[in-house]
Amino acid sequence: MTDMERYLQAYDDQLRTDAETPSALSVAAMGPLRLVTFAGGRGFITYRDLAGAVDIAALVADALGHFRVDPDITGVEWKTRGHDHAPGLHEALVANGFVPGEPESIMVGPLEGLSADAPVPAGVTLRKVTSNADVRAMSAMADDAFGESVNTRTADALIARLARHDGMELWVAEIDGRMVSAGRLEPVPGTDFVGIWGGATLAEFRGRGIYRALTAARARSALAMGKKLVHSDSTEFSRPILERSGLVKVSTTTPYEWTR
Repeated sequence: MTDMERYLQAYDDQLRTDAETPSALSVAAMGPLRLVTFAGGRGFITYRDLAGAVDIAALVADALGHFRVDPDITGVEWKTRGHDHAPGLHEALVANGFVPGEPESIMVGPLEGLSADAPVPAGVTLRKVTSNADVRAMSAMADDAFGESVNTRTADALIARLARHDGMELWVAEIDGRMVSAGRLEPVPGTDFVGIWGGATLAEFRGRGIYRALTAARARSALAMGKKLVHSDSTEFSRPILERSGLVKVSTTTPYEWTR
């Protein structure tokens, strides 16, 4: 078995369970699907596989119906994986108003590679943030980095999660007190994994090694927890950074978004 095959098997076996959504407010089962409600009015649909689904079109419609009846839900993400066998899924999602986003690479590998050879650039400070004001500033900076308007509901959800003490860590890089890069660390309970998520760096500060140093800081924190493997859904900006640290692209994931 190659590293890619071994990592993909670990990803499917350990992460495509309730371990995938530790911050969920509620989870309902519908056939092979897990219908997840998060804080901030977000719905999320995931599953181990759809091999036993007889009528995928009906399954998609029924799953969306589950969220439509909740007026607090403003959007739903259906998370697909490129290595799944699900004929007709794309067509069924589009027919029900889901819009496909950009595919991302599913990266998996050992944490040690991320924690080494990543010096903190001169003038840069790395730290965890926990205060409400810092979380809101971090979230606004990330929205700016992605060219989006500030979404206060995202910050609200992160603040609520920190209050639950579910293991999530929020990290930022600063220059002269200004937040210029940020990311989350998500330990996955009961598994060997942590997730590296939400990586965002302001455009004018990219290419300086700041994101790499921030990733290494998160990796060291995860190693201290006893974790061994890391996974991340990576854009084409962050994928090469993770590959240089020993992570392997095991598949792809494409989010399909429905908005009320």
